[in-house]
Amino acid sequence: MNNFAVLPRVKGFRFPRAIISYAVWAYHRFNLSTADVEDLLAERGITVSREAIRLWVNHFGRHFAKCIRRDRPRPNDKWHMDEVVITIRGKRHWLWRAID
Repeated sequence: MNNFAVLPRVKGFRFPRAIISYAVWAYHRFNLSTADVEDLLAERGITVSREAIRLWVNHFGRHFAKCIRRDRPRPNDKWHMDEVVITIRGKRHWLWRAID
């Protein structure tokens, strides 16, 4: 969540940048509803309406979604083999796994 420090301008909003960024980040990162984000903030003692969260998501959402997509690992063509030796009823077996 540290990557979201460079938010578009938040002047004119009632809540500080940290609260807005947390709400929008949680909405996009965990695919939550505005009611779920409202509950998360309420657990932290912050009273905010669903409409305010919806406005924040509409205003800052594109920036957050872009940052989350950018930070996800990219699939590539390099695979690794993982070997594990396990013993079942006294007999050794080799388990091979391909790891991306």
